[in-house]
Amino acid sequence: MSDTRTREAGRTGVWFVGARGSVATTAVVGAAAVGAGLVPPTGMVAELDEFRNAGLPSVDGLVFGGHDVTDTPLPKRAEQLAAGGVFPQALLAAVAEALEAADREIRPGAGTGADQPQRETAAALTEDIASFRDRHGLDQVVVVDVCSTEPPAAPNPAHDSLDALERALGEPCGVLPPSSLYAYAALLADCGHVGFTPSPGIRLPALRELAELRGLPYAGSDGKTGETLVRTALGPMFAHRGLRVRSWSGTNLLGGGDGATLADPEAALSKNTSKRSGLTAMLGDQVEGLTHIDYVPSMGELKTAWDHIAFDGFLGTAMTLQFTWQGVDSALAAPLVLDLARFLARAREHGAGGPQEQLGFFFKDPVHAGGAPAEHRLVTQFEALRAWYAGDGR
Repeated sequence: MSDTRTREAGRTGVWFVGARGSVATTAVVGAAAVGAGLVPPTGMVAELDEFRNAGLPSVDGLVFGGHDVTDTPLPKRAEQLAAGGVFPQALLAAVAEALEAADREIRPGAGTGADQPQRETAAALTEDIASFRDRHGLDQVVVVDVCSTEPPAAPNPAHDSLDALERALGEPCGVLPPSSLYAYAALLADCGHVGFTPSPGIRLPALRELAELRGLPYAGSDGKTGETLVRTALGPMFAHRGLRVRSWSGTNLLGGGDGATLADPEAALSKNTSKRSGLTAMLGDQVEGLTHIDYVPSMGELKTAWDHIAFDGFLGTAMTLQFTWQGVDSALAAPLVLDLARFLARAREHGAGGPQEQLGFFFKDPVHAGGAPAEHRLVTQFEALRAWYAGDGR
């Protein structure tokens, strides 16, 4: 591929934070396979009839790159995921060129042990993204964080305003958690940002201030792929029927890298807080129950979630509902990642900046502009996305 291209209107790059992880690798495989017509676009919201001809960037026109602290080549990661049942082995040969092209555009990540002020680290990360955009003649780049879940950010006055953050970034001690450092670099590189994990990312007030100042769109947080997707569909059912939910408990069993990360109680706290936010918003904080996450290495890329719901019907009659969700998380997440990159790119083409609330449909804990609580009801969220498409998104 040539290092110089004629800039084309609407040509979009996707820069992954965690570019060699399961979700990013599956997204690259999926974009290549769908773009070539090898598989149908199953699970891709942007390919539904409601959003056809919306002027979204084409799947086969997306250009991929990213940061990662690991050095396993993407073709090797794809082989591992195919062996784990994430996608068919037969696709590997057909998408090999796309994987190699994306792998050439992955740069070393910041890690956690940088010995220089974070301002300098951010400048290097920003240059990586800017060079990627220029090298491919891209109209814009959307940065998507699919990295491992971090613990909640410890309170820090430097997070509260952009001025305070800029002063602190020159100090030798890191003030930003890794996800927020990458988000800061994305904003400096003039990119929209998607937080697909519950990590702090762009949600720190100082970074949201920077996004507003630069007129950049962002969306997040924590992709809604399985158990919580079902919860945000069922929760309104109970509320609309006047059925009182007494408790809602869940157990998640998963393997893979995500499971290993969430075996850390601090990281699990971020995930559980995100997963619980929708139930609280839809049903109130009087609902009992917890969500447990158990790491089962032998499950590999598979995930099982079991929920038990106890509720009262007419005359106080006690009833229950249970459901089990079994899936492959990366294969559920990857199409949503591609959707979000395309929708956010389209929003920016229309001059949108700040939190893109119409994309709340994709998240467990949607970022919003403040004031009223975020919307969590699945059907209502989808209608908001359709309304945006019918208006500003066209």
